[in-house]
Amino acid sequence: MPKVQRWPVAGLIGSLLMLVLLDLWVGLREVGWVVGLLVSAGVAALLSGALARAGARRFGPANAVTLFRSALTVAVAALAAGTSLDGPALVVLVSLASLALALDLVDGWVARRTGTVSTLGARFDMEVDALLVLVLSVVVVRSLGWAAAWVLLIGAARYLLLVAAVLVPWLREPTPVRPWAKVVAAVQGVVLTVVAAGVLPRPVELVALAGALALLIESFAWQVRWLSRHRDHRRTARSHRVPAVAPAATAAAALVVWVALVLPDRATDLSAASVLSVPLEGALLLALAVLAPPRAARVAAVAAGLVIAVVVLLKVLEAVFRGVFDRPFDLLNDGYYLGPGFGVLVDSVGRTAAVGAVVGLVLMVAAIAVALPWSLLRLTRAARGRRGLALGVAGALTLLWAGAAATGARVPGGPEVATASTTTAAYGQVTRLRADLEDRKAFGREIRCDPYADVAPAGLLGALRGKDVLLVFIESYGRVAVEGSSFSPAVATALDQGTRSLTASGYATRSAYLTSPTFGGASWLAHATLQSGLWVDSQQRHDQLLSAHRLTLSSAFRRAGWRTVLDVPANTRPWPQGTRFYGVDQAYDAGDVGYRGPEFSYATMPDQYVLAALHRLELADADRRPVMAEVDLVSSHHPWTPLPRLVDWDDVGDGSVFDDMPAQGLSPDEAFRDPDRIRSLYGRSIVYTWQALVSYLQHFSDPDLVVVALGDHQPHRYVSGRDAGRDVPVSVIAQDPAVLRAVAGWGWRPGLRPAPDAPAWRMDRFRDTFLETFSLEPFKRSAHEGRNPPC
Repeated sequence: MPKVQRWPVAGLIGSLLMLVLLDLWVGLREVGWVVGLLVSAGVAALLSGALARAGARRFGPANAVTLFRSALTVAVAALAAGTSLDGPALVVLVSLASLALALDLVDGWVARRTGTVSTLGARFDMEVDALLVLVLSVVVVRSLGWAAAWVLLIGAARYLLLVAAVLVPWLREPTPVRPWAKVVAAVQGVVLTVVAAGVLPRPVELVALAGALALLIESFAWQVRWLSRHRDHRRTARSHRVPAVAPAATAAAALVVWVALVLPDRATDLSAASVLSVPLEGALLLALAVLAPPRAARVAAVAAGLVIAVVVLLKVLEAVFRGVFDRPFDLLNDGYYLGPGFGVLVDSVGRTAAVGAVVGLVLMVAAIAVALPWSLLRLTRAARGRRGLALGVAGALTLLWAGAAATGARVPGGPEVATASTTTAAYGQVTRLRADLEDRKAFGREIRCDPYADVAPAGLLGALRGKDVLLVFIESYGRVAVEGSSFSPAVATALDQGTRSLTASGYATRSAYLTSPTFGGASWLAHATLQSGLWVDSQQRHDQLLSAHRLTLSSAFRRAGWRTVLDVPANTRPWPQGTRFYGVDQAYDAGDVGYRGPEFSYATMPDQYVLAALHRLELADADRRPVMAEVDLVSSHHPWTPLPRLVDWDDVGDGSVFDDMPAQGLSPDEAFRDPDRIRSLYGRSIVYTWQALVSYLQHFSDPDLVVVALGDHQPHRYVSGRDAGRDVPVSVIAQDPAVLRAVAGWGWRPGLRPAPDAPAWRMDRFRDTFLETFSLEPFKRSAHEGRNPPC
């Protein structure tokens, strides 16, 4: 190995040692190790290649300083990905980033003092700067939330320019040294590090970040403008003069564009026959390539390629959302699901595999963003070389498309021949954006129009005075669990057995169905719908509702004198916005209930512990106010394995009794290799949750307890199948005959298992029906005669 090539190896070893020290010091999760190893290996490989191309014989002390800075950047990247960015981890991250920024002043000084200034060294220094800024921008977005995703532009600017240089050759030319550019680069690192440290008020942070981004835009704009004015037109012309386009490459480019244009937005429509469709956009692009002026044609090709790349990604997201959530993708609101989606992926396949999947996805997106503009540029050049043939093909495609559209012709066993799916998908997103904006206004009126907003406490919930009320959500408990599936017999047996056990303990039950606003996920939409009496079927509506004032079931009970509780074991941090909106006295998350046992994939604790902790913290004391609690049980959350087992209630303790159980079940990775097995595990999770709830009601039998237990949504489509609908079972459980008499008018049937023909209400009907049923007559009159008219 040449001596100079030993430096990249030394840098790699140094980075690995730093990762070990970080792990010992603050602890790194698997994803932190993966990111650290990938970044360190990438730096070593790129540096080694650059040294070889430059024919370098000596590395130099300045480059050694920069190499140390790259190891610090690797450490910052590992901390950003592999820690929670608080406490000691944040202190270490800010310290290492600050040291890397300070050393940026040292390597240039060393190079000048030692006479070792080189183009390679300057480029190495610049790329390490860019990498550190990219990592810090990710840290800041993690800290501020996805609402500040625009900060990623600071970190991505350098790489966006590199991508542009692939498409526009004159952007690759060197520019004069500009000291101001170095100042701007330093400002980015300093501002991002200070914001990451969290020492400034939020408004000041946002202003500083916006100012840094503005400086960066100015710096890059100057560079591009200078290159545009001073480019060598003869050299540019020569660079554009390429040999005859190879037929194989042209055919490959045409296939890439064709597949992108005919790609359907539903996974069920995807098949090999799809490529036999004729896209109208293909004929239009071909005609534009020939008829437009040369420069305009090239610009249009790149622009169209980028637009089509975006639409392809939207089609893929549309297919995913239709397959999982049974609804189209909403560009304005569904970015929220990135975080929860990654969490679910981690629970399903493990953190390392999830990180690998995300890295693969990012690479795929980058490949699409490069491949489509490149393909359209190549096709444009080929078409302009054979203008007559290109126009003939465009005309033939147009006639074929028009004839197929007029006759409705279909590919045998496949889609329609005539397609404009790319235009349709783009138009659908634009239409959806406009509808979202209109819906915000309409939903705002619905929020304000509440006939029960001004009801006095004396008029509320009088028929339940002195009773504890539990509103129990059972995760992913859908209609498919109790009828029409391979696992529903086992669930039905458990529900029937639970009915008999509860009856023997003095309880009576009534059950029916509610139609959920969501499918396959986004449980919080169902919770907000049931509590508020509004149809909350989008993230936009949920966010809008939580920022407003609306009477919820919890706040109605609180107004009437109950102590109100929100018990959400899936939350791993406080949720003050939810506490305020739902109007509760106490909100419990995973860290508030004293659990010391293991996690079960997504579930931070078994449902049995959730119920035991609620009883210990809120219900065991006889000298207290009545309690109304929303309790979320999540053992039946995807991926439904491993599952806990019931233990004696006296043995629950701090949860350590469950320590050995996760290792005794299947891992998600093993379970998801077999579709039948995962469906069976889903059914078993529902059985477990119901057994835990029934056992709790028997063990802590209370004649003054009323329970409303229901599902939040159907499980994912690979469990529920196609056309499963959105109904979820709901049951009322109580010992007091007066409670059962009060709900007799609802038409719900006895037992925990709803009959196939049981009533199915929309979930937003429940709040008003419940309040009217259990409140006094003056309340009913004031609700309909008060200042807030019925909607």
